[in-house]
Amino acid sequence: MSKTIGGESDEGRARVMEGKEEGATPRGGTGGGEGGGVEAREVTPVKTEVTPVKKQNGEEGKDGVGGTSSTNGIYEIGTQVSCKTTFDGQPHPAEVISRRKVGKKDEKYLYYVHYLEYNKRLDEWVEHSRLSPITSPAELKKMDSLKSPSVLSPRHTGIEAGPGQLERKVTRNLKRRYDEIHHTAPAVEDLTPAEQTLEREHEEKTKVKNIQMIELGKYELDTWYYSPFPDEYSSAFKLFFCEYCLKYMHSKKTLVKHMHKCGVRKPPGKDIYSSVRPPSLRHKNPVCFFEVDGAKDKRYCQSLCLLSKLFLDHKTCFYDVEHFWFYVLTERDSSGYHIVGYFSKEKNSAEGFNLACILTLPSYQRKGYGKLLIAFSYELSKLEGKVGTPERPLSDLGLVSYRSYWTRVLMGLLRDYKGSLSIKDLSSMTAIRVEDIVQTLQTLNLVKYYKGQHILNVTPKMVEEHLKNFKLSRDVNIDSSRITWRPHNNNSNSKKKS
Repeated sequence: MSKTIGGESDEGRARVMEGKEEGATPRGGTGGGEGGGVEAREVTPVKTEVTPVKKQNGEEGKDGVGGTSSTNGIYEIGTQVSCKTTFDGQPHPAEVISRRKVGKKDEKYLYYVHYLEYNKRLDEWVEHSRLSPITSPAELKKMDSLKSPSVLSPRHTGIEAGPGQLERKVTRNLKRRYDEIHHTAPAVEDLTPAEQTLEREHEEKTKVKNIQMIELGKYELDTWYYSPFPDEYSSAFKLFFCEYCLKYMHSKKTLVKHMHKCGVRKPPGKDIYSSVRPPSLRHKNPVCFFEVDGAKDKRYCQSLCLLSKLFLDHKTCFYDVEHFWFYVLTERDSSGYHIVGYFSKEKNSAEGFNLACILTLPSYQRKGYGKLLIAFSYELSKLEGKVGTPERPLSDLGLVSYRSYWTRVLMGLLRDYKGSLSIKDLSSMTAIRVEDIVQTLQTLNLVKYYKGQHILNVTPKMVEEHLKNFKLSRDVNIDSSRITWRPHNNNSNSKKKS
């Protein structure tokens, strides 16, 4: 039996659990949970094989577009259908990506679908009863528009449309401008032939989530994306993680045995930040940061990368973890230190990156922890005496978090500082790169270009108007006096970059 806590959204679903089984004591404490606990359950994965189905070019089915649906109601791979979603219970246009049999006797299938209007983190396995063919002219026209690569919707791109303008033709220059502003990955057609081949191979390999669910601490989490776990784990329906050492297992029984033997109750590495109290009035527990050396704790860091890849849609999963530092954010209570999220940082970045990868686990999202991770990365940059910027491209959620952080920090500084400030002054006081400051202020219409340079164009009223958007946000703060970290001697890239 299980119960979903806090509803569902495109941020993923988390179920709170007590973790009692076979005499085990409750695990995970209360940090970060909402609502009461429910009994943990062990899911036995059904051993099934994905059935590859080849379709002919130009083949169209009688009951759907883009593929075929046979007379016995079986949808072929590539068929475009209407599917009732899990996240809102409404029908949405979708494409069948894969399918698998659920029984040996009957011709019954589960279908893996991608919702054409949404990020693939919402892709899921569904039963046949949730699918229906698309036949009406209006639905077919909508499907064609969603599949067309030459038209982008403002909803997806952030490009503002004019009155009555639902879609906007994207010229090459407009697309390049959008990609540069938002640091998005280049489109496949813009890559070299060799890169296009690798990209298509990656897309083919990762288009179906291999792990559907994980248990981590007191949370059961639905995964978002494919992650390259070792072969013996990659086909499991559900994996069980020790939340302290991040060892992963096939069964709850194995996890319970492991927890009795595992004497670890915190991440490896050095405690470099411990708050005396919770980071805000909205939080229950104090937080701690641990610095983990990828060279010394390789297995932990590799497991952390595999775990994070379940919730991040990017190709890179760092097997060469020895070249990175990992900064793990935890909540502290009487039972231990519970992982909330992390960011990684290259030990010697020639480009001046102060962050390579960032993740807040879905069970702790919408609590301000993403901004706390970002803020901590900039506090380390200040201690190093240089400006920093995150590695590109940013994920969609990462871009939102960074833009929000940059805006809040810059507006707060402009409000509180008495005197004149230049953009370089803002960069030196915040450790935010000049380009990031300019782009942030441009989106707020607070900067103008005059005689070859960018000039602040700000009034106190304009600053207060922008700060109003943050009044009700979950404000979390870093107490810089509690940071015990010092720069590493091998960090040779100490010059400021702007």
